[in-house]
Amino acid sequence: MPASRYTVSDVMTHTAVAIGREASYKEIVELMHQWKVSAVPVLEGEGRVVGVVSEADLLPKEEFRRTDPSLPGQLEEASKAAGVLAEELMSSPAITVHPDAPVAEAARIMALRHVKRLPVVNALGMLEGVVSRSDLLKVFLRPDEELAEEIRQSVLTELTPGVNMDFAVQDGVVTLRGPLRDRALVPLLARAIRAVEGVVDVRMEELNGAVAA
Repeated sequence: MPASRYTVSDVMTHTAVAIGREASYKEIVELMHQWKVSAVPVLEGEGRVVGVVSEADLLPKEEFRRTDPSLPGQLEEASKAAGVLAEELMSSPAITVHPDAPVAEAARIMALRHVKRLPVVNALGMLEGVVSRSDLLKVFLRPDEELAEEIRQSVLTELTPGVNMDFAVQDGVVTLRGPLRDRALVPLLARAIRAVEGVVDVRMEELNGAVAA
């Protein structure tokens, strides 16, 4: 069964705002405000990503304006509070993703690393764009008709050949009805449909008795 065709390159912002190592604190803040972004990649050379400056990297300057760090875990933040250039403020190495990575992989990285934006880099580490949380949600804008066609071609044809399965897609929710003699197929079918990018939920019912999935 083919995997979903949606990758990071399909949803990312190809024109990315970036800075160099020598960018000043105020310049970074102004750039974030102007472009309404929460983080910017730091580049060197021909465009290789060496770090990222995020809002979290900038806030310690305000946090420790009048106080000294009181906990051991605050020492790194306190050192950033003294930073005035991107190379002193950035988190490095940068957490990045490749353009051909599945959308689900980018979402997983963001969740695990607690970041809102990821620089998208090629095999040489050169910046190709940026993907954000809002970019990843674009897959849920796929029309119901498009989802239905992919489910029909990529899932049902593969898993239930010769079986007349009736299904409908409304607001991304797939309702599937039909005779399934092999109940072992129910969780497999539900999992395969959920793997289609843009599917919100799956509801399955057998014509001869309901089957929840």
